Amino acid sequence: MKSNDVLGVIFSNSCEDTLTELTAHRTTASVPIGGKYRMIDFVLSNMANSNVNNVGIIAKSGFMSLMDHIGSGSAWDLSKKRSGVTILPPYAGVNFANKVETLYQLRGYVEDAAENYVLLSESNVVFNIDYTELFYLHSVNEADITLVYKNMPVPEKLTPMTIKHDNIGKVEKVFIQPEVKGNCNLWLGSMLVSKKLFLELITKAMSENELDFNRLVQKWAEEHTVFAYECPGHCDIISSMNEYFRFNMSLMDANLRKELFQYDRPIYTKVRDDAPCKYGLTSSVKNSLVSQGCFIEGEVENCVISKGVHIKKGAKVSNCIIMQDTEIGENCNLSYLIIDKDVIIADEKSMMGADSFPIHIEKKSVIN
Repeated sequence: MKSNDVLGVIFSNSCEDTLTELTAHRTTASVPIGGKYRMIDFVLSNMANSNVNNVGIIAKSGFMSLMDHIGSGSAWDLSKKRSGVTILPPYAGVNFANKVETLYQLRGYVEDAAENYVLLSESNVVFNIDYTELFYLHSVNEADITLVYKNMPVPEKLTPMTIKHDNIGKVEKVFIQPEVKGNCNLWLGSMLVSKKLFLELITKAMSENELDFNRLVQKWAEEHTVFAYECPGHCDIISSMNEYFRFNMSLMDANLRKELFQYDRPIYTKVRDDAPCKYGLTSSVKNSLVSQGCFIEGEVENCVISKGVHIKKGAKVSNCIIMQDTEIGENCNLSYLIIDKDVIIADEKSMMGADSFPIHIEKKSVIN
């Protein structure tokens, strides 16, 4: 199987019901992460780095920021004449109720694609994977379907699907929401299947009114030759506000950054041409990720700071995620906050959350 014979399909609204604070004005795929990236950058870069040249992104609602971020796809080298990246929004004002109905209604897009295989993926999985190994094993195993999993704990608020397989990777059983203690073989929502079989399965599911996608995957594992492929390296699933906060804070670890942001498989994103970050004479920055275009005059520790943020004199900010173009006033004392885009916090304000309960400040809020 050739990599350029695979059509990528990404669900942009993964876990939006458990990330409601962050997805109120945007879809999950366009949630800022790690200071300069968006959630979708990881899975989209993985596909681009694996020579998957045709990608469809299924958008449910709130996808204006996603469209602005993706643009023509040139940042991922996906701005091509005969393929590239396509946003697939609802049409006729109808939001699809579930994955099965969505995929069925978009079957025309899949049918018209020149590729013979389909790679489904969620947008909230943070990893750096070379899909070419998955494609190779799918062919060697003569599999109908290959599921991508990771042996890891179940993230908070995620409805887990776990995989039991034999010693050669053939799936014996798929479990939905089992009782799990410690690590398990957690399905990451990624699946490789031939286009022909994919269309047959989705059409049959609609005709039989089987609209629960998780139940369908469980059924397919029993009726077809299904193999499992374990994702190598680090993997996180952003399924709650706590998971979002924990992952961003974990990026302070240089070893984790080295594992996720690899030289030979870079994570691409939309470029914003800001000036380098400026540090005032009164500034102090410790163990933080600070993006370009920022002006730091206060004290910052253990923070992830996006582009264009201004932290004024006397402000003390610790253990915070601050999204772009936010302004923090003089002598503020902030801790354990997730501050969304374009927020203005007046002078002398104090706010504090907790490691287990970070407080979210809504986009474009003004706190006087």
